[in-house]
Amino acid sequence: MFPLSHMLKSFIRVGTLKVIDAEGRTHIFGGRAPGPDVTMRLTDPTLYRSLFFNPELAAGEAYMDGRMSFENSTLRDFLTLFSVNRLSLGSYPLQKVLRTVSRGLKRFQQANPIGKAQKNVAHHYDIGNDFYRLFLDRGMQYSCAYFTNDDNTLEEAQQNKLRLIASKLDLKPGQKVLDIGCGWGDMALYLGRMADVQVVGVTLSKEQCKLANEKAKNLGLADRVRFELRDYRDLTERFDRIVSVGMFEHVGVHHYGEYFAKVNELLTDTGVMLLHSIGHMSPPGTASPWLRKYIFPGAYSPALSEVFTAVEQNSLWVTDLEFLRVHYAKTLAHWVSRFEANRAKVAEMYDERFCRMWEFYLISCEMMFRTGSQLVFHMQLAKKRDAVPIVRDYITDTQRAFLQLEPGKGIFPNG
Repeated sequence: MFPLSHMLKSFIRVGTLKVIDAEGRTHIFGGRAPGPDVTMRLTDPTLYRSLFFNPELAAGEAYMDGRMSFENSTLRDFLTLFSVNRLSLGSYPLQKVLRTVSRGLKRFQQANPIGKAQKNVAHHYDIGNDFYRLFLDRGMQYSCAYFTNDDNTLEEAQQNKLRLIASKLDLKPGQKVLDIGCGWGDMALYLGRMADVQVVGVTLSKEQCKLANEKAKNLGLADRVRFELRDYRDLTERFDRIVSVGMFEHVGVHHYGEYFAKVNELLTDTGVMLLHSIGHMSPPGTASPWLRKYIFPGAYSPALSEVFTAVEQNSLWVTDLEFLRVHYAKTLAHWVSRFEANRAKVAEMYDERFCRMWEFYLISCEMMFRTGSQLVFHMQLAKKRDAVPIVRDYITDTQRAFLQLEPGKGIFPNG
């Protein structure tokens, strides 16, 4: 099973990996420290080389194709084992060289100019609203929720997220608000319902734009909340508030200067922005080759140092910063559970390979937030240092006020 066996001896330091190769022989790796115990069967001998040279891409593809399976263990067990040993994989000589090469190609991997950005978004978000309804909350929020306690349902936690973000915008009557990358519209609709403001949401997804406008109409909010199929870089009007939830990951690090320059241009002199994005606590790197190929082409979750550099170069104040460290792991666990409960329906809509691809995606992402370096950050930005109160009490006070205004248990019970 060489050369894969050589790498696995160095890679598996926590837990144990038993590999049954294509000839039926069993190889055991690890066992030096307690951890997951995984038995993996490989049915294709070409995997010995492909897993050696590009383990993340090859593992995902092998699972999708059924050439990799697990016995007396699960995909979750394997991805947990992979995650807790990730650092030792990165220190393997060949992987260090390949990652250095990959970092040098970041500009090409994350190219998102106008036009190509829409194609990249459509690859993931325009595969059908009915599919996303199978595992997201009622409002179809496809970003990290906010769990105020472990008993929160997914719907409650997503509502908590809306409330938290809205409170950080410090809204005032009559203001104009922009939602960059508005998804299926719940953030913009929440703002339009909770405050006397006009909201414009922009997205590059045709499916999202259509459904978001339908929701605005059904909720009687079409006169104050509208959604447009448009690249934010094409906007010219100015806004008092800007919010962006889960879109920054699609910008690409070499477009950060362009992004924050546009934010500066679109904000009024007393304007405020709230950026909700995935990031990581480790140094700058690259996106997973498997995620980049199959799930999010052109995407990248930045190190904070990469974001701050671009912010500083575009004359914006960071007026508040908060980290949601484990909330996305909890969110993804809910998505995985709902996906698995509806797996048969997904298979009917697409096929078994699609199901395996999404299982690999959702569970691997959960592990990134549970045992890896991923996190979510809220960065509040402004042109002036005193654009918002200098004490954070207003955020908590506004959340409590909004909670009293919210109808029932969810603002979009029929979403």
